[in-house]
Amino acid sequence: MGGSHMAEEIASQPDCWARAATIAAAAALPEPGARVAIIGCGTSWFIGQAYAALRESAGQGETDAFAASEFPLGRRYDHVIALSRSGTTTEVHTLLSQLQAGRTTAITGVPAEIAHRVDAVVDLSYADEQSVVQTRFATTALALLRAHLGEDLTTAVSQAREVLSTPLAEALTGADQFSFLGAGWSVGLANEAALKFREAALLWTESYPAMEYRHGPISISQPGRVSWMFGAAPDGLAADVQRAGGHFENTGIDPLADLVRAQLVAGEIARRKGLDPDQPRNLTRSVVLA
Repeated sequence: MGGSHMAEEIASQPDCWARAATIAAAAALPEPGARVAIIGCGTSWFIGQAYAALRESAGQGETDAFAASEFPLGRRYDHVIALSRSGTTTEVHTLLSQLQAGRTTAITGVPAEIAHRVDAVVDLSYADEQSVVQTRFATTALALLRAHLGEDLTTAVSQAREVLSTPLAEALTGADQFSFLGAGWSVGLANEAALKFREAALLWTESYPAMEYRHGPISISQPGRVSWMFGAAPDGLAADVQRAGGHFENTGIDPLADLVRAQLVAGEIARRKGLDPDQPRNLTRSVVLA
């Protein structure tokens, strides 16, 4: 990954999260008790999944996450959050133009591209990126949302700094297949980690809720393949994977900090394969349809 934009952006994440925590209280985000939907595409959708699970588990109200193209227009929400790094994604703009009621907020790296579509904007332009592959914008958005829910991010920031200074294990960088697993809010992060490996490293990667992994997918576990759990693992899962010959990765650190590890591994595998994570194959910074 070397001196790529992706490498620099990954390294900047702890500082970005700390800054997000300082602006969260004043951000135009949902009040406790509101019925909320968060929408996005790709990475933004997966970050939305994590937020939805966190908000509901915090008792702050019913919260759903949708790919923007799949939003059920027949439902009514008090507040809709649009998460879009570029502010230009076609599906997001189309949906915002169709919403009939409720408050809307965009969390974006380019406010000028989407401000006219929403009631309020949360400006994360300081976390915008040059790499096509998203890293710091997405995690900073989730850090902001977690802080707004009342979480203390001190541990996550500290653990991410430690991750960035720790060498990567060959069991990870030399693997030929990954299955990312989560539970609760970390299911969204498992989905996001898998996307990073497909985008940056063109590697066969899957993601599942941890308890669902036993229901078929574990059959692919074998030497050279990794089952990577974000957060606390269900009892017996590590032994099941190891019995099949696979490597079970589970540090127990904050899942957001562990996502930084996954980003680093994806970048290193890309480097070894001679790929450019800043300009991955068949991808652009934003999907804008004619």
